[in-house]
Amino acid sequence: MFQSVNSVPAFDIKQQYVTIEAEVSAAVLEVLASGRYIGGPIIESFEQKFAAYHGVTNCIACNSGTDALYLALRALEIGAGDEVITTPFTFIATAEVISAVGAKPVFVDIDINTYNLDLRQIAAVVTPKTKAIIPVHLFGQSVDMTELMAIAQKHNLAVIEDCAQATGAVWDNRKVGSIGHIGCFSFYPTKNLGGCGDGGAITTNDSELAAKMRVIKEHGQRNRYYYEEVGVNSRLDAIQAAILQIKLRYLDNWNQKRQAIASYYQKFLSQISGIFVPEELPGGESVWNQFTIRVVSESRNGASASRRDWVKNQLQERGVSSMVYYPYPLHLQPVYKHLGYQPGQLPVVEQTCHEVLSLPMFPELTTQQQDQVIYALKDCLV
Repeated sequence: MFQSVNSVPAFDIKQQYVTIEAEVSAAVLEVLASGRYIGGPIIESFEQKFAAYHGVTNCIACNSGTDALYLALRALEIGAGDEVITTPFTFIATAEVISAVGAKPVFVDIDINTYNLDLRQIAAVVTPKTKAIIPVHLFGQSVDMTELMAIAQKHNLAVIEDCAQATGAVWDNRKVGSIGHIGCFSFYPTKNLGGCGDGGAITTNDSELAAKMRVIKEHGQRNRYYYEEVGVNSRLDAIQAAILQIKLRYLDNWNQKRQAIASYYQKFLSQISGIFVPEELPGGESVWNQFTIRVVSESRNGASASRRDWVKNQLQERGVSSMVYYPYPLHLQPVYKHLGYQPGQLPVVEQTCHEVLSLPMFPELTTQQQDQVIYALKDCLV
């Protein structure tokens, strides 16, 4: 058995902080000394830089990726009686915001090779009530946005890109978040561009939609104490903006390191039978928020998570931490029981949930640590 020397974490955000500690500390202290903790020039500066990075005209900072999606749906006036198509293989936030505005999430199965929406199945679920599609660029890999935008245009649907795990990812030489009608981002600490707390942002080239979202996120007021509609309180605080503004300068470099790590995994893990190793789609440039393999089930019918879980435990015994994103598909969760989905109705995602295993992935991961991950997998599978 391969003997590990040190443990390998699934992710380590402390190492990144050490490299920029002096810059972050100075920026935070400057905000504290300014007395401008909500709104102000730091927020405006970050919004401008984030918009420029994505090649769009508008960025609206908010307090989470969840709120970014919610504000997008509100601006598009999607609500009771409407339907929004999305994936069942994502964090609950993608679907819960659809429910939060009173609309109905409509789930479509996924492509087993990309973990993203199976675009071939979208047309079959479009109805007169369908108003939008929320594609999720899962684990840092872009959906085929060329095909998706063509589908959306054919059916007159809005496209809200969920870019929570894909800041900096590219499709056909364009950053995700700049292709659909609205892009939504999360700055949760483990994301490629992560803050030191919650945070989010919205990108769009539609100035009218941008203006609507700014009103909604400020309690429905355009002018102070004059309320145009029922809004929410969703503001990115100045300290987070100051930190994110620093990190944005390093983002491309960090993403390049993730890509190099993914290439190393692909080179050596492809030699191990019994697992599926993810690859990039032609036309896309993944930023690998996660490197997620599939521990292929021995039975294709009634797939069991037992083999994946066994491998996960074996890796842990060898000092390698891993994560499961996501063990249960959304269409079979108790919260969506009322929608009437049945086991077997979306078979690819149900199988995938039993097989996925995310290996250690963060920019500071060393080659020695990667070798430990690879050897540990070989030790328990070969």
